[in-house]
Amino acid sequence: MTQPSEVPTTPDAADPRAVVAVPARVWYSRDVHVVARDLLGSYLTSRSPEGDVTVRLTEVEAYGGADDPGSHAYRGRTSRNAVMFAEPGRLYIYRHLGLHHCLNVVAQPTGSPAAVLLRAGEVVEGEDLAWERRERVGVVDSQRQLARGPARLAVCLGLDLRANGADLTEAGGATVLHRHAGSSLSAHASGPRVGVSGAGGEAHFPWRYWLTGERTVSAYRPAYRRPASVDVP
Repeated sequence: MTQPSEVPTTPDAADPRAVVAVPARVWYSRDVHVVARDLLGSYLTSRSPEGDVTVRLTEVEAYGGADDPGSHAYRGRTSRNAVMFAEPGRLYIYRHLGLHHCLNVVAQPTGSPAAVLLRAGEVVEGEDLAWERRERVGVVDSQRQLARGPARLAVCLGLDLRANGADLTEAGGATVLHRHAGSSLSAHASGPRVGVSGAGGEAHFPWRYWLTGERTVSAYRPAYRRPASVDVP
């Protein structure tokens, strides 16, 4: 049965995701950890003149607001993080270290900034185009690595800052999220977020969630910490 907060789409017998639904905005207007876990196993589709690419999400990270030192919203609203303060169900995209883009889904009620980083997934549609996009920017060493990690995921989908603020609740939009109608969460695990420095990266923030047994889940690594200085007598 379709959940009340999901809008059913037209089934396609040739599509392995035939019975799917597009979550309504109220679905995203929940606690960021609930949304993060429910995003696991969902499908994110990016449509463009080049073609469509769909990724099944296998790993995410939750980021809160003023109570989360690892969040972009920790110190308040800026021009960069403004989308986090907007209505839920939108894409928040930022450029990390000036090198690559990271995709986030805005959660919780409007004005309560929180977002879910999309860390990794499996390309299930448009694989040739995903490979082509990855090869334009670097070497692809295996299918497992195609969308394994937030930068690779963004490249596969062809998404960058131009899609910042995109509305995922529009079934006919250029970027849309689908779920199996009435689906329940598969077995998952949680642990510290990847590469987050300071207090937000410590073990008491086990806010990374992933589907167990999925080979596309990215490897954990702590943030780089400079070695303590040593006084030389």
